[in-house]
Amino acid sequence: MAEIPDRNLGLDLARVTETAAMAAARWQGRGDKEAADQAAVDGMRAHLGTLSLDGVVVIGEGEKDEAPMLHNGEIVGNGDGRPVDIAVDPVDGTTLTAAGMPGALAVIAVAERGTMFFPGSMVYMDKIAVGPAARGVIDLDAPVDRNLTRVAKAKGSDVNDLTVMILDRPRNEPYIKAVREAGARIRLIRDGDVSGAIATARDDSGIDMLLGIGGTPEGVLAAAAMRCMGGEIQGRLWARHDEDRERAAEEGFDLNDVLETRDLVGGTNVSFAATGITGGEFLRGVTFTGPGAITHSVMMRAKTGSVRYMDAFHNLSKLNEFSSVEYG
Repeated sequence: MAEIPDRNLGLDLARVTETAAMAAARWQGRGDKEAADQAAVDGMRAHLGTLSLDGVVVIGEGEKDEAPMLHNGEIVGNGDGRPVDIAVDPVDGTTLTAAGMPGALAVIAVAERGTMFFPGSMVYMDKIAVGPAARGVIDLDAPVDRNLTRVAKAKGSDVNDLTVMILDRPRNEPYIKAVREAGARIRLIRDGDVSGAIATARDDSGIDMLLGIGGTPEGVLAAAAMRCMGGEIQGRLWARHDEDRERAAEEGFDLNDVLETRDLVGGTNVSFAATGITGGEFLRGVTFTGPGAITHSVMMRAKTGSVRYMDAFHNLSKLNEFSSVEYG
């Protein structure tokens, strides 16, 4: 007998990211990335508390202390729903938001309890990601030119037709050099490697591969999106110095292990949502009008493979009458 699809969390999650995005967008271009991040955290946390979820934050924001910060291990939701793991990035691209540059997102992902990778204190990850057309041909341990050749063959193109997105950091210089020597093109980004990974799975993005060392939380969030979109990501925890290596050993991590997409986010009920903060190629940013704000969001679900885009108008004067979130 065919299974009747169960409840889709997409709209609920999008409302969470909308709240975070509108709060952060008030700080666009004002040069204060901490304030933008704090506003988004406060907005996201307030809205998460209203959802019918028994959630535990696996990928969080801030340290566990007296101030609620969506820290790792925090319990969210009203406790009535199914038990789930939650990954959040209230602002993927705090520097972008503070500088008023494109590409910042508010992001959340949800999966069945116990299926989301917990990275402990390891904050960096070496990654490679591709869309559905090149799924199954990449290998994080392989040389860059070999991965490019395989991806080009899978997509029926030449290496010099490929565009690779890389986070613009000194630690990624070896990758930048290798891609250039192989003859592929590069698009450097200042922040936002969640949207960079998603771009590889979108036919209209012009991005064929994400490569390089970025954040571990962003790797888990990207894996949730790739589960929904049919792409692939591989990652390896990356140590900055001996202290990181010692912590990894204490926490039981092997820094040689390659984590596949399902190692990062397993299970079958994976949901992902994001709302644009500053306008970019993936999502439009928050637009403030006289009476309110307009947001642009995406909602994805792995179980059904659905990807929905949504525009929403928010009447801020009405919201401010009852909401604990300050919309400005």
